[in-house]
This record gives sequence, structure tokens and C-alpha cells, in this order.
Amino acid sequence: MCGRFALTATAEELIELFGLLEAEDFPARYNIAPTQPIIVVTASDRAKPGSNLPERKAMLVRWGFTPGWAQDPRKFPLLINARSESAVGKAAFRAAMRHRRILVPASGFYEWHRPAKGSGEASQAYWVRPKRGGIVAFAGLMETWSSADGSEVDTAAVLTTGANRAVRHIHDRMPVVILPEDFARWLDCKTQEPREIADLMRPAPDDYFEAIAVSDRVNKVANTGPEIQEEVVPAKSPETVGRKRAEDRNGDDRQMSLF
Repeated sequence: MCGRFALTATAEELIELFGLLEAEDFPARYNIAPTQPIIVVTASDRAKPGSNLPERKAMLVRWGFTPGWAQDPRKFPLLINARSESAVGKAAFRAAMRHRRILVPASGFYEWHRPAKGSGEASQAYWVRPKRGGIVAFAGLMETWSSADGSEVDTAAVLTTGANRAVRHIHDRMPVVILPEDFARWLDCKTQEPREIADLMRPAPDDYFEAIAVSDRVNKVANTGPEIQEEVVPAKSPETVGRKRAEDRNGDDRQMSLF
């Protein structure tokens, strides 16, 4: 799943990559959490024939999807992710999969390796980013929830898929990544049915991401500085440390016996 991510790109970089007419300036964000506002890219109204205006726009939405039919968002589960394999068949996401597909710009995401209970191994956070840097576009879904008094809230979820080789040792799920050459297909909800873009909802290539162990400072939403992305030595369980020491001792003994 994807429970935290970062976006440290500039507005100019977003405009260039996504072909936007404009994007407001915003500060670098190193620890974006559920319920916070996030930037998403949507297909805008089609321009008149012959117009060279961009057909995409950026907007702010709440990270935490609320279906339009939900009566009270406070009593509805917080849907920050949606499984790409089954979203079109779920009541909460069916309409959005057909009519409101979006892109979620990010610089990378955080994931946690959580060992089995009783293993004695500590949890470890990882910062997962594109090897070549730059912006990654997650596949997302958007819905506008309207209250009885007429007020509206735009909400979104990130689609996930099975993890690729770079992430599998940490978690079995990862965000769906849409490559630039597929932006138009993914956002085209007028002519592209969910079955026609199903091939885009696949794991990123194995060499796309790199995973960097980071400290547990990322666990706290209040920690928002770049230091949470600093690399650390991955945590090891007492059992792992003990085995390593034993192996080292055995290796030393074997080497000494040769002379």
C-alpha cells in the first residue's frame, strides 16, 4: 500500500512534465499523510478545435476517497488506496474508474517492512524513489462528495498493484505508476473504458525504483523536513545479529586453521 509520500518538485517541473497551463507555487513536502491536501492532475475540458491550450489541469484534493453516495464521511472508512485489480468491481470506486481517473505527482513514497509478530525483528521504514530522480505519476481516482448544505469536498485515492522486485522484500503492494507516454490514455475517460487501460495497472519495471532505509522519524506526521529521507543502516533483529556474529567467528576459525 502507499500510506505516505513526498513531492519536492517545483511548479515549473510539474507544468513541463504534465503539460499544464499553470500550477501554483507550493513548498516542498517530505511527509504527505492521509487526509492532507495533495496535488493531482486531471483532464480538463476539451479545448476548441485548433486550440493549443493544454488539456490537463492541476488541483488540490483531500487524500482519502469518499464516494458520492456516502451519507457521512466521518462514519465512512478512510480510503487512501484502491486495489487496481478489483477497483472497477467495487461500489466505492466503480464510477471513478470509469469517469474520474487522475494522476498523483510524487517524488517517491515511503513503505514499511513489518516483520511477523514474535520474530524479534524491528520494523524498518524505506524511502522508495525513482533511480533517475524526477517526478513519478501514481494512478489515482477522484470523487467529489457533496453535503446536504451544498458544500463539496474533492477527494482521491491512489491505486496499488503487486510489488516489483525492488519493493517486494519490503511490502507486497506498491502504487501503480503511469509513464509519461501513457498519461493521455489514462486520463481519457471519454473514450477509454477501464478494460482498455487495464494493461497500465501493472508494477513499475524492476529497475525503476530504489529503496533506501530511513529512520522512524517518518512515522510522525509532525516531522516534515528533508532529514527524514536521510539513509540509515537497516534495523536488524537480535537473532540476525547473533547469527552474523556466529558466522563471523566461524569464518575466522576456518581461516586460522589454514595456516
